[in-house]
Amino acid sequence: MKLDGKLNYIELQAAGGAIDSVKSFYSAAFGWTFTDYGTSYSAFSEGLDGGFDGAATAQTKPLPIIYAANLEAALEAVTEAGGKIVKPIFAFPGGRRFHFSDPAGNELAVWSE
Repeated sequence: MKLDGKLNYIELQAAGGAIDSVKSFYSAAFGWTFTDYGTSYSAFSEGLDGGFDGAATAQTKPLPIIYAANLEAALEAVTEAGGKIVKPIFAFPGGRRFHFSDPAGNELAVWSE
C-alpha cells in the first residue's frame, strides 16, 4: 500500500483534562479502544488512526497528519510548495515529525518512523 502523501492519522483535542471523558464517550458511543501513552495522550485505531491530545488547549484544532517515508524530502517539498514550517522536525514516541501551515493557514503535520 502506498502511504506517501495520504492522510493516515489525526489528532483531536481533549483539552482541560477531558481525556478520560472523551475516551469514555467514544468507547461507549462507537466501541473504540485506546492505547495510552502517558497521562495526556491516548491513541485509537478505528479506520483512520488517530489520538486525543490531553495537553491541548480549548483553542487547539484537530491536526491532520500525513505519512512520508522520507521526512526530510517531505519537509523540502512542503517548503518548496509554499508551506510555512511551524515546528521543525522533532522526535516523538513512534517516530519523527514536523508541523507546517498551508497557504490557507491550516496546520498539518508530516511523520515518519
